[in-house]
Amino acid sequence: MLWFFFTVAWLILFVLAFLAPGTIDEIRAEKLLGEPITGAFLLENAIFLLVPLVMAVLSLTLKDKINRWANIIVGIVFTIFSIFSAIEGLALDLSIFAFGLLMDIPLVVAPALIVWYAWKSKQKA
Repeated sequence: MLWFFFTVAWLILFVLAFLAPGTIDEIRAEKLLGEPITGAFLLENAIFLLVPLVMAVLSLTLKDKINRWANIIVGIVFTIFSIFSAIEGLALDLSIFAFGLLMDIPLVVAPALIVWYAWKSKQKA
């Protein structure tokens, strides 16, 4: 469930970013938050949205030991990525993008909790 929570939080952040003043004009100029919108950019974001959904399915289908390690490894990667993304977000205009800092909280906490629960369950086994 935390993987779904993470994905929904990421989508909410994207939707809110599109509503921020100037974003639509920036997209028309083929940029988003100063980055060019390229095929690689779109692929990165597609992977970033798809991996948590795949992990949600794998969490139900993998054997316990493999499931724990998969959740620990992918959870750590996503936690680190989310922390760096949150730090990068601090450079934005907080009067407009304060919602981004708020949404960064679940984007950091959800994968960290995934790692915590997976590690904790490993200790019981």
